[in-house]
Amino acid sequence: MESSLKEILGSLLSVIGTIQAAIGSTPQLPLNQEQSYQFRLIGNALQAVGSGLSADGQGSVSLEKIGDQIQAIGNSTVLTGMIIFSMSDHDTEERLIIAGLWMQALGSFVGLTDEFFDSTEDGRGENIIGGLLQGIGNSLQAISGIETLRNDSQRQTGVVGSWIQAVGTVVSLIGQIKEEREEIRQNINE
Repeated sequence: MESSLKEILGSLLSVIGTIQAAIGSTPQLPLNQEQSYQFRLIGNALQAVGSGLSADGQGSVSLEKIGDQIQAIGNSTVLTGMIIFSMSDHDTEERLIIAGLWMQALGSFVGLTDEFFDSTEDGRGENIIGGLLQGIGNSLQAISGIETLRNDSQRQTGVVGSWIQAVGTVVSLIGQIKEEREEIRQNINE
């Protein structure tokens, strides 16, 4: 598969995954506990695959590639936490999810840093804003997890964070499409 197509498809899968996970994290929606869990589980799986595919589409080692790889590891860590829920105690699950969310935030911030050094200008603003929103959203979700561990039960912080992350992935997808179009025009692969 062509590298620019991998990056766009990876971004699209991340959009679908973050929206699906946000839906599963929103208690105001008419989902039972199992449906909510499935939405979040599949959403995180799509995000992990999307980030991995985006990283694989990178032409060379860059901060963007490293950021995508960190995000994929973060989503995989969240998935691990969700899957071991039935085999472990709640605190272990929550700690893994929190660690995965912090890794996703770190990956977003590392990836957006690359935009300042990228030779293509198209999509730069969208990629910076999208990466920033994703990092903020993941951070809010991690903070919500910490509050849950402390029994402060402020789940709304996590819900807001999920939707901020989802908006960030949509903005990043727009930026990625613009960037890849310019790279094709210039015949470069970054």
